[in-house]
This record gives sequence, structure tokens and C-alpha cells, in this order.
Amino acid sequence: MLILRRKLTLETERLTLRPPVHSDFTPWSRLRQNSRDFLTPWEPAWAEDHLTRRAFTNRVYWASRSIGAGTALPLFLVRRDTDEIVGAITLDNIRRGPAQAGTLGYWVGAPFARMGFMSEAIAAMVHHAFGRMDLSRLEAACLPENVASRGLLERSGFKYEGVAQSYLQIDGRWRTHVLYAALRSDRRGRTETG
Repeated sequence: MLILRRKLTLETERLTLRPPVHSDFTPWSRLRQNSRDFLTPWEPAWAEDHLTRRAFTNRVYWASRSIGAGTALPLFLVRRDTDEIVGAITLDNIRRGPAQAGTLGYWVGAPFARMGFMSEAIAAMVHHAFGRMDLSRLEAACLPENVASRGLLERSGFKYEGVAQSYLQIDGRWRTHVLYAALRSDRRGRTETG
């Protein structure tokens, strides 16, 4: 069950999804550092200052500006029973007007992988995007060999739509991605997200 507490805080069975705050720096940087080998094969190359307080401060300010402008919704996944950051999910590239769409991105720290946390977060974000933000289409992309992410998207109601050549630079080189989408009114078959 999804409960909307404040304007930008989503709650699931085990998680609170909320924007990053300055006091998150130490737990965030520790989780990212400890998960580096787990994350870097799937992510854009980390900047040299990726784990610095200054870069994190910029991230917090970017999140605040993006939320205020309605262009992105970056949220940290916080486990309620331990108050630990377990990952993050971002609805980015929000397009209004005739598109009513956004792009979903996410990561989970290595100690919390395959525990169902990201499934909960995606369900909450999809529900919020379709129900509260009135979006019509959510898109996501991942590397073809990322079996875990592909399975997660498919279990979350996203449907495979195709391939994008040289879509993103991952780990320092241009990589082809597979594309998925969830639609608010999906006529392509039953989905649990709508």
C-alpha cells in the first residue's frame, strides 16, 4: 500500500522515498563506495569528485531545484526499520504538454540487492507519476546483459519496446540499451502498474 505523507515523501511497506538532504552525505557516500564494483558496470563513469561532500551538496541543490521546477523527482530509498539509505530512484526528463512522460533511473546498494526494495520503490514511483503527476508514459533503459534490471522492469509492468544504439556512456564507453516503457492506460497487455 502506498501512502503519500507530505508532498514529496512516498511510503511503501518497508521504505520511505524522500529527496536527499545534506545530512545524507556520509551514509550515501559510504554506500556508494562500498558498492562501487557492484554499480560501475551499469552506470555512467563516476566523476573524479563523485564521492566528495561538495559534489553531494550540488546533488542536493540540483534535487531541490528540479523538484521545484517539475523537471525531475530524485528520491532516496530509506529503510524505515533501520533508517538506512538503500538506494535511489529518479524520475527525470519530465516532459509536459502532449508527451506527459518521464524517464526512470535507479540504483540499489550491493548489500540491499535482490531484497525487493527497488520493486517497492518502482511501484510507488509509478503510482505517484500516473496518479498524482498525471503522466501518461514512463520510460526506462538498461544494458541488454543486465538481466536483473530487465527482470525488475518486466515484473514492475514495463514492456520491452526496442533497442537504442549508443544510448549512454556507461563505464566510459557508448553502450547500446534496451528500452522499456509503462503506460498509464496500457493496451499492450495486462500490467500491474496502472
